[in-house]
Amino acid sequence: MKQEVMTRFISYAEIDTQSNEDNDTCPSTPGQMELAHKLVEELKEIGMQEVTVDEHGYVMATLPSNTDKEVPTIGFLAHLDTATDLTGANVKPQVVENYDGSDIVLNKDLNVVLSTKSFPELAEYKGHTLITTDGTTLLGADDKAGIAEIMTAMNYLLQHPEIKHGKIRVAFTPDEEIGRGPHKFDVAAFNASYAYTMDGGPLGELEYESFNAAAAKITVNGVNVHPGTAKGKMIHSSKIAMALHLRLPAGEAPEFTEGYEGFYHLISIQGSAEQSKLHYIIRDFDRHQFEARKAHLTSIVDEFKSTYGDENVILEIKDQYYNMREKIEPVRQIVDIAHEAMVNLDIKPIIRPIRGGTDGSQLSYMGLPTPNIFAGGENFHGKFEYVSADNMVKAVQVIVEIAKLFEQKA
Repeated sequence: MKQEVMTRFISYAEIDTQSNEDNDTCPSTPGQMELAHKLVEELKEIGMQEVTVDEHGYVMATLPSNTDKEVPTIGFLAHLDTATDLTGANVKPQVVENYDGSDIVLNKDLNVVLSTKSFPELAEYKGHTLITTDGTTLLGADDKAGIAEIMTAMNYLLQHPEIKHGKIRVAFTPDEEIGRGPHKFDVAAFNASYAYTMDGGPLGELEYESFNAAAAKITVNGVNVHPGTAKGKMIHSSKIAMALHLRLPAGEAPEFTEGYEGFYHLISIQGSAEQSKLHYIIRDFDRHQFEARKAHLTSIVDEFKSTYGDENVILEIKDQYYNMREKIEPVRQIVDIAHEAMVNLDIKPIIRPIRGGTDGSQLSYMGLPTPNIFAGGENFHGKFEYVSADNMVKAVQVIVEIAKLFEQKA
């Protein structure tokens, strides 16, 4: 099982599936469709049924029930794309066998080192087989580890028909990293009562609370004049943009928050004297506080509008997803089953809120309650990303155990 999940993961990681929010197509990049078609062939090869991929890159397949009991149909999902924070092209996974607990040189020529000082959690992985980057790209364990785990689990169940289970649906979705994962997902066609995303981090993570989330873009228009004759004429948009940003509470940013604390996050800023653009994400677990954050940003922009004109300070704000706890609490048993599955496997469940996005947030509001389970990776979205093959095996075992428990409790 370990070799299978590693081989699958590495083959997926080598395909560039980085999404691109500037493209309106779905999927937003061709590599995602390449991986989708690869998965279709692999699903057919292992014996899955009803294997489909639509024009938008959504892959679905079925493992039929092998029990006479009436068992709810459950699903397992993972996303095809990788994050936009660092390139996902030319990923060269490196395997560290029997990790000894010391610093890992990812790239000798560039002096890129995965150090125990910067990442003390490495101590927990002594003796594991680790898969790392080569120090120049992200790895893509978010969420190709999840894909590999689902594929390996389905193959295991097909090879072990003595394990009784109900009908299982799997799906692999595009563009999760740019917030569009479920936008064209056909919940009715998927036809599951409940689902789980295999999109979490370290061993034991079990999450059913997510942020309420919005994206905001502020455009500031200025007037550019030759600096030699600019007095009384130039209106410097970048300086206005910086002043506007400084009106936000400095301590309510990702680098100063944790747990249930929300934040404003400046994703990017581009500007000149003529025009500047600020891109933000707004996050909070509490719906009331979430609305208050959006209102606060709007009030700041309105103040600047009153000084510089409505046409020169423009705010676009759009909700992205909401806290999925509201939709999962009424069916809390699906969290309890995942918890029990981990305990049965001697895995300590770590239940905590997701300080990030997951397709489950939107899917839960689309009628498919979908908690999130660990995939085994660390340091997502950057060159220091790595995943434990040993913990990927445990994720496979959790999938199998969940399937068994649903059948046993039916």
